[in-house]
Amino acid sequence: MNFLEKLLDGVAVEWKALWQVTTWDKRFNAVDRNKQPNVINYPYLLAADLFKLERDNGDVFLLSTGERTGWTTEELAGLYLREGEVITIPWGKSRPVMDVLKYYKGRFVTADNRIATSNDIGKLLTKYLYYWMLKQSLVIDGFYRGSGIKHPSMADVLDMQIPIPPLEIQAEIVRILDTFTALTAELTAELTAELTDRKKQYNYYRDRLLTFEKGEVEWKPLGEIVTFRRGSFPQPYGNSSWYDGEGSMPFVQVADVSDFGFILIKETKQRISKLAQPKSVFVKADTVIVTLQGTIGRVAITQYDCYVDRTLAIFTGYKENINKKYFAYQLKNKFDMEKEHARGSTLKTITKEEFSKFEIPIPSLEEQARIVAILDKFDTLTTDLSEGLPREIALRQKQYEYYRNLLLTFPKSEEVEAHLNSMEKSHG
Repeated sequence: MNFLEKLLDGVAVEWKALWQVTTWDKRFNAVDRNKQPNVINYPYLLAADLFKLERDNGDVFLLSTGERTGWTTEELAGLYLREGEVITIPWGKSRPVMDVLKYYKGRFVTADNRIATSNDIGKLLTKYLYYWMLKQSLVIDGFYRGSGIKHPSMADVLDMQIPIPPLEIQAEIVRILDTFTALTAELTAELTAELTDRKKQYNYYRDRLLTFEKGEVEWKPLGEIVTFRRGSFPQPYGNSSWYDGEGSMPFVQVADVSDFGFILIKETKQRISKLAQPKSVFVKADTVIVTLQGTIGRVAITQYDCYVDRTLAIFTGYKENINKKYFAYQLKNKFDMEKEHARGSTLKTITKEEFSKFEIPIPSLEEQARIVAILDKFDTLTTDLSEGLPREIALRQKQYEYYRNLLLTFPKSEEVEAHLNSMEKSHG
């Protein structure tokens, strides 16, 4: 705040409603006619058609509020080609505004988004407007209505009050936040590269340790080594009586099995009710399970008692004297090799029959224990990095948001304060 005070150095900050200082594309829902912003006609594609234009050698950006990005050519863009400095927010969204709000400067083609820009860059920088909207993303989230895919009340969005300091101060705030953004991205890239290298190293030694030549040790199909069954759950999944309540227990689905570390997440996303438990499958702690549908081949040794969904297999007994952790490593390794050949495209699956034919090498128990000890050390290092990376990135993001909020927090007049309080009360 001392830095901001020095930056302002007694200069007054003007507050304006968004409709007064911004230009939007013409596609917005009903707003007060007295608060109609300047509009511009941006021809747009349906989101489903946007990436049909995608080309590897393109230099026209496909501007979407989704996760996917791509490029097209001027020829393919045709009448949809536009150029400028713009901000996009989605007309329909299922994720927080902070995750989908985008800034772009250059040539682009857009899908069905709301397009905003400053109506006078001599008074309001569009990049400053973007950072301020990021700061206000939780407020903007509150203006979306409906179930499933939500749509914004543009009257409320346009009525938001934005602080407008002198242009040179806006430029300095943008410079600082651009620098923070670049540093955060650079750090994320470095940490991700480190994790990728460690995973490659781990996979190399894992493959070496878990691979045996035919004849070197005995190989047996999975069906001759263990007994297993699928989990279960009463239908339909949407019946609320199947979940929570007194006596509820953890209910394990595919998303509850970690992709590393052979563990379940600490708290399952769902808990199965006492009413539904007799219709599912109870699994004791220290049981090996594996996902057979969706994200196949995730293996865990359960840390707690739970009930298990039908998309997973549960290993209920062993016909061979085998190290359970060694078995889990071999199972994961086998799935990593086989799952690319599984049926299906979006939702892959492996049947119980196919999976029972998987062959696993069985060396001596002493050799199994030696392999497990080595791989556990590697697994711990990889897991620590995998858990530490998101945590480190989250800390950097919080640091960035903290300074961004400080840089965009300005003194308010009594009139502005009253208006903001009124909006806050009307939207809970």
